[in-house]
Amino acid sequence: MASGNDLKAHESTYTGFIGMLKFGIISTALVAAFVIFMITK
Repeated sequence: MASGNDLKAHESTYTGFIGMLKFGIISTALVAAFVIFMITK
C-alpha cells in the first residue's frame, strides 16, 4: 500500500497528465475539424 507522503511526485505526475490531456483534446479537435472540412469539400 502506498504511504501517501510523496506529494511532490504526485503533483508532477498530475501536472504532466493534465498537460498531455489538454494537448490531446486540442489536437483531436483540430484533426476532427480538418476531416469534416475535407469530407464536405
